[in-house]
Amino acid sequence: MSAIPLGVLDLVPVSSGSTAAEALNNSIDLARRSEEFGYARYWFAEHHLNPGVAGTSPAVVLALTASATSTIRIGSGAVQLGHRTALSTVEEFGLIDALHPGRLDLGLGRSAGPAQRPRPSGDPDPAPAPAPVTPVTPVIGGNTPNGLRIPDRFSFAHLLGHPRVALQQKLLNLPGAQPQDYSEQVDDVLALLRGEYRTPEGVEAHAVPGEGADVQVWILGSSGGVSAETAGRNGLRFAANYHVSPATVLEAAEGYRAAFKASAELDRPYVTVSADVVVAEDDETARELATGYAPWVRSIRTAEGAIPYPTPAEARALPWSEEDRKLVADRVETRFVGSPRTVADHLERLQEATGADELLITTITHRHADRVHSYRLLALEWQRRG
Repeated sequence: MSAIPLGVLDLVPVSSGSTAAEALNNSIDLARRSEEFGYARYWFAEHHLNPGVAGTSPAVVLALTASATSTIRIGSGAVQLGHRTALSTVEEFGLIDALHPGRLDLGLGRSAGPAQRPRPSGDPDPAPAPAPVTPVTPVIGGNTPNGLRIPDRFSFAHLLGHPRVALQQKLLNLPGAQPQDYSEQVDDVLALLRGEYRTPEGVEAHAVPGEGADVQVWILGSSGGVSAETAGRNGLRFAANYHVSPATVLEAAEGYRAAFKASAELDRPYVTVSADVVVAEDDETARELATGYAPWVRSIRTAEGAIPYPTPAEARALPWSEEDRKLVADRVETRFVGSPRTVADHLERLQEATGADELLITTITHRHADRVHSYRLLALEWQRRG
């Protein structure tokens, strides 16, 4: 592969007319093939209440994938900490590491919900979130100097108070439970992994399995705020989400670097950046394979939940409006679709603009064979350039 490694981010998509079982088998097959193609790592995302996404538990899918592969690093992109505990997370990944040591990435993310847990009356206010970082890379007319598209920020304000969003929070959290402060929870994860967890009273906790597990800890983030600051402060690796929030990818990467402090794990910042990609032999074929993307994103951004990924014909038959176009414009115009050469050119611009040490590729097509072929074509082109 190129000097800049490529990894895979898999949502375990369910295609229309298919089942979750087929999606899981496809993902395990894709992990095997990605290992053959030379990808550096294979991550599973966590999503809930989405008919078109079967990746609800990264740890479970990772356990299955670990047994089906042998050399590729595997991990979570990301475990959502807001509705789980530090101990359960460390124990789950400790179990996998016990049987597959030295291959595991523990990617941590913030789930939807309060960024800080409420304080009782009279407690001091929590420390304010870091101020947004002004990107060093200039953006003029929606593009960086090298041509990378940086669209306007997308607002999720229309989803605040949406009943389906509230339902997800209700089902994911125990009644009356309050989410732990994210930075504090990451500190607990790290302390449990290192065997250094102590209560203020000096009581120790030792996670077995988990303590001493040979895992790489990553933080995933979409802005230069709490996630980027937490990753930097702890000297951890950071994943910036261009595919989820292209408007803030520069802010995220540079906010992390500004906060970075060297650790026993890293002596300098280390960043991977994600991108949505579809590759085919030529641009026209790739665009046809990517037809279902816009309605799929629309279903997510209306809180309907990701629909089963449609065929190109099904996607074209769905009703569409100008409001729909605006709702998904930032995601559609920042997806890299085309021939191996076209897409690799886009990825090189993304790497150059963000200074990424790695790139994380997520590809969804209706047919599994087309998805596998996309990853294969990209790997061959990336290797040729390397």
